[in-house]
Amino acid sequence: MAVDRREFLSGAALLALALGIPVAAVQLSDMADADLPTARQRQLAREVSQLVIPRTGTPGAGEVGVGDFLILALAHGLDGSREPASASSPAGEPMPLRPDGSLDHLLWLERTLDRAGGGDFLGAAPQARAAMLAKLDAAAFPPGPPPVDPSPWALVKGLILTGYYTSQTGAAQELRYELVPGRFDNDIPLTPGYRAWSSDWTAVEFG
Repeated sequence: MAVDRREFLSGAALLALALGIPVAAVQLSDMADADLPTARQRQLAREVSQLVIPRTGTPGAGEVGVGDFLILALAHGLDGSREPASASSPAGEPMPLRPDGSLDHLLWLERTLDRAGGGDFLGAAPQARAAMLAKLDAAAFPPGPPPVDPSPWALVKGLILTGYYTSQTGAAQELRYELVPGRFDNDIPLTPGYRAWSSDWTAVEFG
């Protein structure tokens, strides 16, 4: 079952912030029918987003609409997600490609996690889901130089972080925000509980 376009309001708002355009422009730029997710894929996007940035002192990524942002961002080609891709992975596995030759990242994620979960990732226990995603993450970001042919997960995870840290929760609650900067401090000691600044959230290490 596909999801109606009009349901993606919070995701559209985050995507507009990331692109620097009005929300209406994203809402009016309809997704193609082929890009509409199934209800299960939408649930998967929310769950994976929440696992990447879980609830702590602030809401997690899934709770603030990052799952829908991810779906919209992939449909709109953010971060090169609609560029032509190889038909097979480095391991020789066939990759799900769209008619335009780009990788269907959402379908790839669904198939990859379901395979890791014995056929049903979402049906696994919460701790098992977290462990499966952690294993995928470790393979995508191995120690040393970045892989020449990065895993599709690297792009998906980057979009989840973009969605979260352009949300009000991520930018003004999870990160520190100062509307009018004060003096320049070139050497600030890090203390327990120190939070990064929303003016420089892209510097946060996530690999």
